Amino acid sequence: MIRLLKFFWWSFVAIFCGLLLGLSGAYLYLSPSLPSVDALKSVQLQIPLRVYSSDNKLIAEFGEMRRSPIKFAEIPPHFIQALLSAEDDNFANHYGVDPSSLMRAAGQLFSSGHIQTGGSTITMQVAKNYFLSSERSFSRKATEILLALQIERQLTKDEILELYVNKIYLGNRAYGIDAAAQVYYGKSIRDISLAQMAMIAGLPKAPSRFNPLANPVRAKERRDWILGRMYKLGKITEDEYQVALAEPINASYHVPTPEVNAPWIAEMARAEMVGRYGSDAYTEGFRVTTTVPSNLQEDANAAVSAGLIEYDQRHGYRGPESRLPGKTRDAWLQELAKQRPLNGLEPVIVTQVDKAGLSVLNRSGEQQHVGWDSMKWARPFLNTNSLGRAPSQPSDVAQVGDLIRVQPQPDGTLKFSQVPTVQSALVSLDPQNGAIRALVGGFAFEQSNYNRAVQAKRQPGSSFKPFIYCAALDNGYTPASLVNDAPIVFADANLDNVWRPKNDTNTFLGPIRLREALYKSRNLVSIRVLQAMGVNPTIDYITRFGFNKQDLPPNLSLALGTATLTPIEIATGWSTFANGGYKISPYLIQKIESRNGDTLFVANPPSVPADTSAAATAPGVAAPEKSLITDASSPALTQAPAVATRVVDGRTTFILNSMLEDVIKKGTGRRAMALGRSDLAGKTGTTNDSKDAWFSGYNADYMTTVWTGFDQPETLGRREFGGTVALPIWMDYMGAALKDKPPHTQAEPEGIVSLRVDPVSGRAASPSTPNAYFELFKSEDTPPSVNELGNGSAPGSPLPADESAPIDLF
Repeated sequence: MIRLLKFFWWSFVAIFCGLLLGLSGAYLYLSPSLPSVDALKSVQLQIPLRVYSSDNKLIAEFGEMRRSPIKFAEIPPHFIQALLSAEDDNFANHYGVDPSSLMRAAGQLFSSGHIQTGGSTITMQVAKNYFLSSERSFSRKATEILLALQIERQLTKDEILELYVNKIYLGNRAYGIDAAAQVYYGKSIRDISLAQMAMIAGLPKAPSRFNPLANPVRAKERRDWILGRMYKLGKITEDEYQVALAEPINASYHVPTPEVNAPWIAEMARAEMVGRYGSDAYTEGFRVTTTVPSNLQEDANAAVSAGLIEYDQRHGYRGPESRLPGKTRDAWLQELAKQRPLNGLEPVIVTQVDKAGLSVLNRSGEQQHVGWDSMKWARPFLNTNSLGRAPSQPSDVAQVGDLIRVQPQPDGTLKFSQVPTVQSALVSLDPQNGAIRALVGGFAFEQSNYNRAVQAKRQPGSSFKPFIYCAALDNGYTPASLVNDAPIVFADANLDNVWRPKNDTNTFLGPIRLREALYKSRNLVSIRVLQAMGVNPTIDYITRFGFNKQDLPPNLSLALGTATLTPIEIATGWSTFANGGYKISPYLIQKIESRNGDTLFVANPPSVPADTSAAATAPGVAAPEKSLITDASSPALTQAPAVATRVVDGRTTFILNSMLEDVIKKGTGRRAMALGRSDLAGKTGTTNDSKDAWFSGYNADYMTTVWTGFDQPETLGRREFGGTVALPIWMDYMGAALKDKPPHTQAEPEGIVSLRVDPVSGRAASPSTPNAYFELFKSEDTPPSVNELGNGSAPGSPLPADESAPIDLF
């Protein structure tokens, strides 16, 4: 007996010494290659890029991993207890390695012949998750053990748990417990129930097998087992245990829900961040604050959507998106599952047609009603200029099996609709500094992420004329200058043909004041003025507004708006009119913060000086633009405010502003008078065959440009113009944006005089001149008296009605 005891004793000693020697050898072999545990104290977890509006509402989140790091002190105690009950109930007592768990894992290996469990503690899992691969081998396990021992020596238990709960993968792209709570329950881990905590605590073992969305039965079994362990270990009371057991599996998939619908803004911010930081933009947890207020963006969305739907319905119904007659309800639901909403237009399938309207099946499998009154607009589309007969009953419009679109209304009803084929873009800037306040790049981002506001180069038509008139006012012309609105023919010797430009109405008014010519949008006047000033000098002048010279055609067609420009370029140029003569550059990102809340960048755009009442003569060329990108190493908040460069005489923009106000009061933009404001100025624009429709307008608060047209240029219709298509969108947006705001116009600069003018000659009126009116002039450009009439050649003197001048046009 004594010999047997000695044998067991010496066997134990031999095994112990062998293990000790083995571990010592493993340590000596592996320790040189072990990573430093100190790195865990400054670990940087991957956190997605988040983009916010100027009022701190979420616009978008970009990144493969969903993660919301949480401090240990913020973790609910019940969750810690649930996690330890499931993963490591001896966590508080061991030193990184639990020998009993390792022995159990070794026994399973010897009995089955392959590795079943690793016997890892939470500390060992931290070592694996932060430093090691998922490879299963004895050397990796030895490294894991050694790292765990080091981690326990250098970090507290709370620090280890904080690292663990923020790193683990919990399914559905959720990394960390707070991200998992948001994905499965739409709440923070701090706000979920005990049963939900147990559910999440059960995921680290097998995120797929115990996923409450993919495998709710297994997930419930795992949850209930954890709750039982918590009860058995005395972590919860019997009442808490029973209540949690009775709670149903109520997990559902939640994604970060944008609080602002601004997909084009989000994409622009994402692209700029990638340009600055590369792929780190997606993982470093940057918080980007844009210049866009949520209310203005939503106003812009609503205006563009309503305007395009209104135009589209004016031109008739093109029929269902597809026809699925004779299909079963299940087949219809399968088809609907393939569809997605487009800017609020929901796909449905008609299941019944009667005199009251339509019964339709939606994507959720519910039956809904579409009333006949909402369908009466649906005359058949024949072509852009022609419609079929008005429908007299619902069956004239739709049949059973038709896949159509409906527009949910605030009162719960549905309106019959269709997805517009026409597109639009809206850009709204703060003319004082270039901040983008709203931007819409098309009808629906889901339909096409092509950003027409910044990418679509189109001809601006007459909305470009103010740049010609601005050049004229800086070249001796005045609003009272008379220019002949009469036929003119230009011969082109190179092409052996002639160009006979005409007005939109194909009428001629004879000698006409420059002011009247602008608000009546007389093409021939613009051409004569450009011809008199010279095309090349005028192009040199116009580039000071920020346009690229290659986008401006070097011929007289420039006067009719044949340049190719994007809406944001037009809005940028027009901002100089709105701010009194200063060049601004549009910008989107106001601030960038790190994951820790440190400010990395604050925009410092060149801005209009606070006091711009004194006029200054514009330089011949604009000063170079200043970069908006700030060196992050310098204190962004202590930068001196950048001052915008003056590029146009303030008196010129003041006079031009009064002329553009007349476009609203008397001209092609007079529909905007319905807004009831006295501080609006703007100009319509329509290109040949109505392929592009524009309206650009402003007060001193917002400069907004709207473009409408087809991606592949085609006519909008013979009765469609900037005033019928683009202006209503502009009005809807500006009406909402300026609601409750007082009138805000430019201050009158020094050097402006107001004189009574003879409407016939454009000269200063005498006391007896009939029908004289007051006009604005620069002090050095006041006209001579009507009593001094002569045949001078000053700009604005009437040109012969039959003038014909050969010129190289193209």
